[in-house]
Amino acid sequence: MDITSAKLIAAGLSMFALLGVGIGLGNIFATFISSIARNPSAQPEMFRMSLIGAAFTEAIALIAFVVAMIILFVF
Repeated sequence: MDITSAKLIAAGLSMFALLGVGIGLGNIFATFISSIARNPSAQPEMFRMSLIGAAFTEAIALIAFVVAMIILFVF
């Protein structure tokens, strides 16, 4: 196997983390909507916590993207 092929395969495999990020964001906001439907008075606290959770989940996507770019352009 050529080194260029290995780099492209490794970068593609590192993007599988985005699958988990998509599922995680869907779960975060689905749970947020159902919890607000049950208790509307808790909306400010739940909104803050869901945004923090979404930010951490998106950080995983950015880390996976950076790893893919490092694999492609540094090694």
